[in-house]
Amino acid sequence: MPQPGTHHFIELAFQIAPDLHDLYIGLLATQGIDSFLEEDLQLLAYLPETEWNEEKKQSLHTMLQERVGTLPLYTATFIADRNWNADWEATLQPIEISDRLLIIQKSSEITPKPGQIVIEINPKMSFGTGYHATTRLMLRQMEHLDLKDKKMMDIGTGTGVLAIAARKLGNNRPILAFDNNSWAAENAIENIAENHADDIKVELLDAEEDLVVNLKEGYDLILANINKNVIDRILPVIRKYAPGAPVLLSGILVYDEPWLKKLLKRLGYTAEQTIYEDEWLSSFIKPV
Repeated sequence: MPQPGTHHFIELAFQIAPDLHDLYIGLLATQGIDSFLEEDLQLLAYLPETEWNEEKKQSLHTMLQERVGTLPLYTATFIADRNWNADWEATLQPIEISDRLLIIQKSSEITPKPGQIVIEINPKMSFGTGYHATTRLMLRQMEHLDLKDKKMMDIGTGTGVLAIAARKLGNNRPILAFDNNSWAAENAIENIAENHADDIKVELLDAEEDLVVNLKEGYDLILANINKNVIDRILPVIRKYAPGAPVLLSGILVYDEPWLKKLLKRLGYTAEQTIYEDEWLSSFIKPV
């Protein structure tokens, strides 16, 4: 039997076509699943073994049937703890976010373009490698923001890639990066050290339970690459306790843009810029 404290996982292997991967990643993220591996004819999703129970299974089934009208063929397999870093590094390749930003893994043999900023990310089972559209959208938005002199909060930091990018893009103030996943927090600390990104504080915190006390410290910009359900719950809190802070959002499917517009109007935000990739969007919002 799995032992407490070990990192055993359940692998959900969905037999779906590649053009449906982004949609299912977004839907599964609403169930708290945020680690994925895309293959030609299947999508592999991972969640801690302790979280897979009959209630979770039924919730997943109901959500998929409601949102896509069917339950795709899938298998659930127990995956024992192993060296996830080695597994990920074997499949990931360098990715060019733009002419200005390049994400690589350790020992990557690639020559960056002149002046290109290089971020080294060596992921564990963490979201935020740069291989998902939501992360790329956040980074592309950040390239065009004035990050200097901004005290920043990175909610759901994953690998720490956004906090690291902020520092390399000119931010010179303290950054609080947090996640509710212990592996993500550990991995973010490792990646921050590898990139020599100073003054980034990584905490193991819950985006909802621990938000108010941290917002009271005062922030000039908040990053939230999470999912619709969490955004729906925390954005009113951010508006109340950080009323003047702009927020950069992602993790929202394009199908949910009408919902986002209604939420922003109700809370008194305006979308300064919204960009899209595949079935995802990222919106930079400011208080009215």
